[in-house]
Amino acid sequence: MSTDFPTSIALVHDWLTGMRGGEKCLEVLCELYPDAPIHTLLAFPGRVSDAIRAHEIRTSFLQHMPMIEKRYRHYLPLFPRAIESFDMREFDLVVSSSHAVAKGVRIGPRTLHVSYVHTPMRYVWDMFDQYFSKELVGSAQRAAIKVVAAWLRRWDVASNARVHHFVANSAYVRDRIARFYGRDAAVIHPPVDTARFRVSPDNEGYFLILSALVPYKRVDLAVLAFNELGLPLRIVGGGPDMERLRALAAPNIRFDGAVDDADIERAYAGCVALLFPGEEDFGIVPVEAMASGKPVIAYRKGGAMETVVDGLSGTFFDEQRTASLTAAVRRFRSQDFDPAAIRRHAERFDRAVYNATMDAFVRARWDEWTRR
Repeated sequence: MSTDFPTSIALVHDWLTGMRGGEKCLEVLCELYPDAPIHTLLAFPGRVSDAIRAHEIRTSFLQHMPMIEKRYRHYLPLFPRAIESFDMREFDLVVSSSHAVAKGVRIGPRTLHVSYVHTPMRYVWDMFDQYFSKELVGSAQRAAIKVVAAWLRRWDVASNARVHHFVANSAYVRDRIARFYGRDAAVIHPPVDTARFRVSPDNEGYFLILSALVPYKRVDLAVLAFNELGLPLRIVGGGPDMERLRALAAPNIRFDGAVDDADIERAYAGCVALLFPGEEDFGIVPVEAMASGKPVIAYRKGGAMETVVDGLSGTFFDEQRTASLTAAVRRFRSQDFDPAAIRRHAERFDRAVYNATMDAFVRARWDEWTRR
């Protein structure tokens, strides 16, 4: 670091319970700021990478609550109080990585706060009904959750005043930040470790879904479409929707459950194409498939519109209906795609690009802060 860049830096992340897209972003921040402690609501270090575990991890009072490891989401009403319990006044620079409450951390008057937002809290804003449908929670519980969600929305808007600069992981999320917070944001796409994947021009004849099996991912749409098409579909991932989806599926659809990284890489290599039927804020999975030279059939909404190029790296369907997806698959089968060109496109989202872009953004904001 240059001599005028602060040495008193802190990282803030919602929780450390596994390695998903948000934690991949945090890993790069850990590399950029190797001496920065990580402040988080709760942490299970055995579930995160060595790069994250190498940092001092400071947790909130939630870490010691009953059954926290399995039921931490049940403590949602306490999340704001927990994130505000950290004393950040000792730090010159705070960089938060937020999909829930991390961006609401309290800072000192001399502290610059840059927040990388994966999404404003989906479950209290525009996806409340998907997360808390009548099928998933009872009527009484849903009524109580509605009250909590209304309070959390008010807190979420008020606490965004603690952020000096927002960074969104996609233009789609930038628009949501503008809509919910009334704030602008830079866009820096999250890191994808494209070096993990190799282009495979061959395939084993199956289409692939790699996803958590939860309702809003719309895996059911793919199941119904492939019941009709009769083509092989392989579904990798687990979740509470597994049994419902199995009951819907015809014999041409295979469920593999959760698998390790090596199996994921082989699954990409062997597929004809990846299906991406849900609406996501960004979507790292399509970029991983493209890094393997595989095209993507995606719903034309959300982050997929920033990663998939129609005719180059995949194709779209316009409605979350079986007929729309079925037509897209049939159209896809008459098209030709160049695996090498798909791979080159995916490299635009490589980890090194995120590293350099995020570092330059934070340094530029720090220079402005010190001049001011």
